[in-house]
Amino acid sequence: MTQVATPKAYQHRPQAIGITVRRLQFNPGAISRYYFANSPVMSHLLTALSSTFPLGEQFFVHSVRNVRDQVKDEKLQAQIAAFIGQEAMHSKAHSEFNAAWRRDDYNLDRFQAWLARKNHYVKGLPPKYQLAITCAFEHFTALLGGYILRHPEVLSTLDEDALKLWVWHAIEEIEHRAVAFDVYQHVYADDRVRRQMMRSVTTGFASLTFYSASRLFLQDKKNSVYKVGGNLFGLYLLLKMVIQLAPEYLAYYRKDFHPSGIDYSQQLDYWKEYLAENFQ
Repeated sequence: MTQVATPKAYQHRPQAIGITVRRLQFNPGAISRYYFANSPVMSHLLTALSSTFPLGEQFFVHSVRNVRDQVKDEKLQAQIAAFIGQEAMHSKAHSEFNAAWRRDDYNLDRFQAWLARKNHYVKGLPPKYQLAITCAFEHFTALLGGYILRHPEVLSTLDEDALKLWVWHAIEEIEHRAVAFDVYQHVYADDRVRRQMMRSVTTGFASLTFYSASRLFLQDKKNSVYKVGGNLFGLYLLLKMVIQLAPEYLAYYRKDFHPSGIDYSQQLDYWKEYLAENFQ
């Protein structure tokens, strides 16, 4: 017997406005070890973040798909489709980047195994909590992406392929920064749980990043420790970023918060044109 799948209402959707799925062409093997300002601290930090992205992006998509059938707004359905497409491309690109540094002397297998167990646990939570967790992480990635694009003087230190990867990712994180939030508000609109999950994610995100970055730094200590100038500069950049992003982070706890309230249009226009002109 042939089974005919019932078409979903969102399969005949309009095109999303302002969210474009792009395929990145880059060579992760050409990216140097200390690709960010020749600083082991900042380079290991970004590499540690990259190691969480493939699994993390898949979870974000999973949490939105959990409740997609409950979304009746066609424009939001179109944005969900574009969000899923962008996150799939991010997972693919960072998997390639991670594979490149895995071929070197880095090893985070135990960390990756722990991350997989944590991911399995979180997927057992109620869909509301999963989606609220995604909203919190999407706020973090948008803040980091916005900071990267607002500071071209820092980006000038990146290798060409590292620049492509992180700027492309930052652009798309900003483009879809409101999708998970809008889905959450459309289906649940529970600000108490949204704030509660942000507090939990903040603690977990900070400890997770510190642990994985420290592991990379220690595995590379023979080279990392002696780059005193680069490390001090990296710590300065990190502290400066945390201080400058604090008001935007705290805005998430306001009752009237919405991700689109932070205007990145000027930065998006500049970097889209830059990537198009320099890398097609």
